[in-house]
This record gives sequence, C-alpha cells and structure tokens, in this order.
Amino acid sequence: MDVIVAGSAGFCFGVKRAVDTVYSEVEKGEKIYTFGPIIHNKEVVEDLERKGVKVIGDTGELRDIKEGVIVIRSHGVSKETAATLEASSLRVVDATCPFVKKIHQIVERDSSAGNHIVVIGSQNHPEVAGIIGWCRSDACVIGNKEEALSYTVDDDREITVVSQTTFQPVKFKELVEILQGKGYNVNVVNTICNATIERQEEARTIASSVDMMIVIGDSKSSNTQKLYEICSRECSCTKYVQTKDDLEVGPQGSLRRVGITAGASTPKKIIEEVQNYVRINF
Repeated sequence: MDVIVAGSAGFCFGVKRAVDTVYSEVEKGEKIYTFGPIIHNKEVVEDLERKGVKVIGDTGELRDIKEGVIVIRSHGVSKETAATLEASSLRVVDATCPFVKKIHQIVERDSSAGNHIVVIGSQNHPEVAGIIGWCRSDACVIGNKEEALSYTVDDDREITVVSQTTFQPVKFKELVEILQGKGYNVNVVNTICNATIERQEEARTIASSVDMMIVIGDSKSSNTQKLYEICSRECSCTKYVQTKDDLEVGPQGSLRRVGITAGASTPKKIIEEVQNYVRINF
C-alpha cells in the first residue's frame, strides 16, 4: 500500500510564526496570555496551557491583569481591540499573519476613501471579524452564492472586494463574477494566501488518485474544513480526523493508495503520527 503525504500539509508561514512567537515568549519567564487561541488546534493550545499560557477571550478580562505579555493570534484583531490591548498594562506582541495585516491595510485605506467593502469569507471566523474591524464604514461579508445574489448597494461608489486568506479560490471567483455581473464598479483584490491555493490544489490532486483520503485538523479550523470539502468531491472515502486516535483500523488488503493532507494549524508531529498509524494498521 502506498501512503502519499502532501508536501504542503501542516503549518503555514503565518501559523508557524505565531506559534514560535508564543513559545519564544514562554522562555522569557513572564506570564503569557494570548488573545483567543493562538491557532485553531486543540493539541497546541493545550500544550501551551501546560506551560502556563492563558487564553483571553474578551478585552474585559484585561481589567484584572496587571502584568505580563499578551500575544495577538495569527488571525488578527480589529483596530479597536488592538488599541485596547495597547492601552492595557500588558506588553503586546503582535503575531498577526503578515498576509492578514495586508488585508487590514487595504480595507482601512479603501473604506476611508469612501468605498463599499465586501469580504468574501466565513461570517463568524475570527480573521473575518478582525478584517471588518479595520473598515471605517459598514462592510458586508459574503460566504455563498445566495448572499452574493442578494447583495445590493444604492449608490455608484466603488466596491472593494477582498477575501479571507483561506477561502477556496474557485468559490471566490464564482462569487466575484456574480458581483461583477450586477454592473457595479468592483475593485477585486484577491487576498487568498498562495499557501492556501497550493495546499488545496495538492489535496485535490492527491484525493483524485487514492482509495482513501485523510484530512487532519482541528474541528474548528476553517481551512481544514475547506480541505475536507475539496477532497470529498474527489474521493468518496475521505476521513476528517484531529489525531490518529480518530482513525479506525482500515480494511485489510482493500486499500492500494491512501492520501494524507492537513490544515494550516496542524503540527508536523500529528501528521507523522497519523502517517505511521496508517502504515502499521491499514
């Protein structure tokens, strides 16, 4: 049996940078907080908790904290939240992914110029919430065809369209074409991360050539969910797991090729454990 592991599986640049930042701060001996889970991976968050890192879920919790370091996670935060953190008694370390930072700058600039802002992405995702928080005026989030079809504006101002960094390129193109078809003055800025595009394309290619596809990632990881959707369309036997413990013993002798990919927040160790489990038990 062949086991094919995607070369793009696991931590992307922004996630690795954020995680490394927290571990580096831990070594300095100060009390460490993160604003929200540093990444969407239960195992990483729990390991950091064992090292004394506490997750802060709301700026209101800062009132009772007098010293220490707070790290802004890779997804970024709104401008208001960033200002609140800077005004606190904590030292702020910003681990926002640079590609997300670029989107903040785009929407702040264009909304200040009077443009309507449309963010293609998942409404409740923290990255999207952070992006909306940098707009100087109201912004709209569009995540599916129905929302794109129902979108309207009542003036001739330009519309700036950006994307959540982990959105599916094919879906982004489809939604943009719907907006452009309405006759609006649309300025499209494709802010999907190149690593996301590479990961999704490689996953699609592998899934189309295997008997079973395994997608590894946290249940709350948006980019892992998108990988699962893509792989499921190519391989009817696609499994979504967080660790090797979620896998059952495979049907002996019936699998010739198994593919493995993983979301951007999945540690290398977990990918290797799943790979080894498959080789031994399938």
